[in-house]
Amino acid sequence: MNDLFTKTDYSLYSNAMTFVRRPYVRDPIDVEADVVVLGVPLDMATSGRPGARMGPDAIRKASVNLAWESKKFPWDFSLFDRIDVIDSGDLVFDCGDAEDFTYRLEAAAGEIIKSGKTLLALGGDHFITLPILRAHAKHFGEMALVHFDAHTDTYPSGSAYDHGTMFYHAPKEGLISAKHSIQIGIRTEYKAENHGFNVINAMEANDLTAEEIVAQIKAVVGERPVYFTFDIDCLDPAFAPGTGTPVCGGMTSDKVLKIIRQLQDINIVGMDVVEVSPPYDQSEVTALAGATIALELLYAWAANRPEKDAEQGA
Repeated sequence: MNDLFTKTDYSLYSNAMTFVRRPYVRDPIDVEADVVVLGVPLDMATSGRPGARMGPDAIRKASVNLAWESKKFPWDFSLFDRIDVIDSGDLVFDCGDAEDFTYRLEAAAGEIIKSGKTLLALGGDHFITLPILRAHAKHFGEMALVHFDAHTDTYPSGSAYDHGTMFYHAPKEGLISAKHSIQIGIRTEYKAENHGFNVINAMEANDLTAEEIVAQIKAVVGERPVYFTFDIDCLDPAFAPGTGTPVCGGMTSDKVLKIIRQLQDINIVGMDVVEVSPPYDQSEVTALAGATIALELLYAWAANRPEKDAEQGA
């Protein structure tokens, strides 16, 4: 075969179509893989600036900057020696039909989970987490939520299709236990006396060490199945300007990455990175932050797994 067309050691920007250059598999159900990356290009549930529908594409393109390292610093193993990751492209749905979108996303996530794979979703606005949680709860039951965000997204005043109401509805539907869930980086209004969720607000998170935050996360979620959701506006706008509802006083990318690297011992069953809005980004720094967080999540998820050759030889 002509290696002019099959060479895999690509230059940085050649054919950068998938997340960290993983194989593109449109129908992931019958393919052997551990993790499926699914883009969800939705922003019709936004309350602020639109544009997050272009987030999955931007995250993928930024991820080529991360694909060249065989072992992403500071991890001491190669991710793809331990897990197989495929990119299934983007969810297809009828634009403007919120009900159809919600059904399709829950169904697609459910099929991925039933096939024994773990879902990493790239948003899209944060509403996408609600139908994904519904799919996970059918398989895992009530879960704990680890939620990085500037906002609690527990506001009862929004519609059923709103990126600020998912975690108002999710506990009421029995998808997550607020008591065993934790929100980190919050710096907008909420009523602490009846909120229900454990919260490390942004001021506290900026003063605590990564180790202290991790200890609180682990104490809250325990051994329960965990869904991990990261709204990019958890980061200060200095690190992530490209988002629909930026809030000053957020966390640094360094602190967030240090936290994620220490979450390898919790039982993460699903994950997403949301609210990257390329029209408001500068020099693709927000997309790069989103891609990096997603990749670090995969490393944390894989950290306690054996290398594939060792597993097969056992």
